[in-house]
Amino acid sequence: MRASILALALVGLAPLALAACGEAAEEPAAPAAPAGPRMVLQASQAADWQAVSAEVATVDQAQVLARIPGILTSLTVREGDTVARGQVIGRIVDSQLGYQAGAYGAQAAAAEAQAAQARSELERVRFLHDNGVYADARLEQARAAASAANAQVRAARAQQDAVSAVAGQGALLAPTSGRVLRADVPAGAPVAPGMAIAVITAGPVILRLEMPESLADKVRAGSRVRATIGESEVSGTVTRLYPAVTAGQVTADVEVAGLDGRLIGRRVAALVETGNRPALLVPEAYVTTRYGADYVTVLGADGAASEVPVQTAPSGEAGKIEILSGVRAGDTLVGRQ
Repeated sequence: MRASILALALVGLAPLALAACGEAAEEPAAPAAPAGPRMVLQASQAADWQAVSAEVATVDQAQVLARIPGILTSLTVREGDTVARGQVIGRIVDSQLGYQAGAYGAQAAAAEAQAAQARSELERVRFLHDNGVYADARLEQARAAASAANAQVRAARAQQDAVSAVAGQGALLAPTSGRVLRADVPAGAPVAPGMAIAVITAGPVILRLEMPESLADKVRAGSRVRATIGESEVSGTVTRLYPAVTAGQVTADVEVAGLDGRLIGRRVAALVETGNRPALLVPEAYVTTRYGADYVTVLGADGAASEVPVQTAPSGEAGKIEILSGVRAGDTLVGRQ
């Protein structure tokens, strides 16, 4: 009887032992660590970029100005033409100068006639003086008259030359070698002294920034600049910061290699470096984008990996993305293989 009860107990315990073994066999194993490069997120110094307006320009622009009043009789250049320094590109004619030149020419001719008469009189007086007819005073008087006549001739010729010189200023000369930016005064138009007839580029092509005056203390020579021209992005450095504020704007020149100068005056969008700030920068391989949202893989303390949504922004550093929120310094990230 006792043996039967013991056998029944063993039979009843057998399923429990088997169930316990089954539960032990079904316990999930620890998750395997994901494959791929890893990095511990650390804060680093990143450049702070500010959006500004920029214009494709040249170092200098030379104006061709009218120096005399008159009529622009000819202008031989148009926008886009290349000119050399000293090249005649137009001419201004003042009709009054012709009349003045004629009047001074007539005065010079009259003075020449009077001078010739005075020289003849001086020769006659000198002959008679040498023969004892005239006294020394009469000879000196004739010499003075001849000298005065010669002075009148020189004065008339100087006035004539002055009018010719003024007329010569009607020639419009290119002040420097470069390309013509503007030449919008038509031939036949009246012009006044100081009027701009044409504008010519001078110097290499640069990118000219126009920044708010609040950035004057943050931007300096050597600051980096990135600009988008068409479909390409160019970069350069600030070479000159103009020490003046005009209408709340500060101007700076940027040297950019290979800048296309065919469209001087073209407006472009640019970013200028205004200093450094702490930021979380990661290589692009650590960020995954799905359906417009960015994710990073974070490795937990237990070795389990989880995808965390993050907010990102361009960093300005090649191949890196800035993480604005979602993770913090000290987290371990796993990148794509």
